[in-house]
Amino acid sequence: METNSANQQVNAQAEVTLSPKDLLAHWQGHRRLTRKVIEAFPEDKLFGYSVAGMRSFGDMTIEIMDMSSDGMNGIITGQWKPIYELDHATGKSPAKTKETVLQQWDQITEQLNKSWQQLSPERFQEVELAFGAYEGKIIDTLFYFIDNEIHHRAQSYVYLRSLGIEPPAFWDRS
Repeated sequence: METNSANQQVNAQAEVTLSPKDLLAHWQGHRRLTRKVIEAFPEDKLFGYSVAGMRSFGDMTIEIMDMSSDGMNGIITGQWKPIYELDHATGKSPAKTKETVLQQWDQITEQLNKSWQQLSPERFQEVELAFGAYEGKIIDTLFYFIDNEIHHRAQSYVYLRSLGIEPPAFWDRS
């Protein structure tokens, strides 16, 4: 009986780990879903529609792309653009149509896949000041990028529903 109890205690205390490969796959699943949401938006509503004073989903998408692209560049190089210089803060994004947003989205997806290969496991535990604003471990910064995307995608679901459009299933990250 005591052996069973000891084994259960060890199993209950087992550490669960997420490999870098699994984390990237998780993030890319969210990116695939967000891409479906961008595709669901009517062209004239992506940058021209908002609810309750929130930004347009097009503007939110530019922020997601900044966090992903400039963020990964900062993680890889240790050189971070200040947040006020990012496209979403300056309004200087080249993405002004759904087509250009999707093209840029796909380029960033490929950039993430290539850049990810340069990350060492030790890098995830290093502390940096991301964008001159967010200090923390690289792993926490990556989780912030993912959480930020999920947050803005949830806002887009409200927009789509208010337009009478059924958004993609939130669980379908294929």
